[in-house]
Amino acid sequence: MLELITAQAHRLPRLRAVFLGDLESEESEISWIEQGGVGRVLRAWPGLCELGVRGAEGLVIEPLRHQALRRLRVESGGLPSEPVRGLAACDLPALHHLEPWLGTDRYGGDCTAADVRALLAMLDRSPRLAYLGLCDSDIQDEIAAAVAAAPAVAGLDSLDLGMGTLGDDGGAALLSGQPLTHLRALDLGHHYMSEEMTRRVRETLGPHVQDLGLTPAHRGEHRPEERYVAVGE
Repeated sequence: MLELITAQAHRLPRLRAVFLGDLESEESEISWIEQGGVGRVLRAWPGLCELGVRGAEGLVIEPLRHQALRRLRVESGGLPSEPVRGLAACDLPALHHLEPWLGTDRYGGDCTAADVRALLAMLDRSPRLAYLGLCDSDIQDEIAAAVAAAPAVAGLDSLDLGMGTLGDDGGAALLSGQPLTHLRALDLGHHYMSEEMTRRVRETLGPHVQDLGLTPAHRGEHRPEERYVAVGE
């Protein structure tokens, strides 16, 4: 499919936005959607500003440089480590919005905290980045700890760590790490933090962050092994 699309690039020289896999759950579960090497799209359109991808089965993100891409969103119930590492090796100087849904290992999301740290380090090459979403992960506490120490966060306007399994360890990491009071928006929705930790986050960041998302994932207590991400299958 990607070969057919990119073969027509000469007919759409001014194309600025592409979304791959625009399927709803009634048509296909997100974990069933097959992708390929999306670098083909970026090479075909050097002026492309927005790339959206739904589904990660067979997804390949190869290291490359793209000077125009401003928005990259990868919706997945399980993003494998290989495309995360490939993305971490890219050079995207115009990037303004980055939003990978990392998902769960039940659906192929075997990306590690080390992969996330490498991705965060890549963002030092994207000085225009304003929105970072590291969402929907079953290692959300580890991601929060990595984010709390990442220099790129200081330049953000919005940070999204929602849809995952964030618990008290992740909340504590965010509060003890670098200041987040400069953010306009912080989304921690679908979290598993205790009422006490939620109160601490609200009292510490609420007076400063205009849009603070703290909607819990559940009522009652769940053991860590029973937590679930918002989007899996």
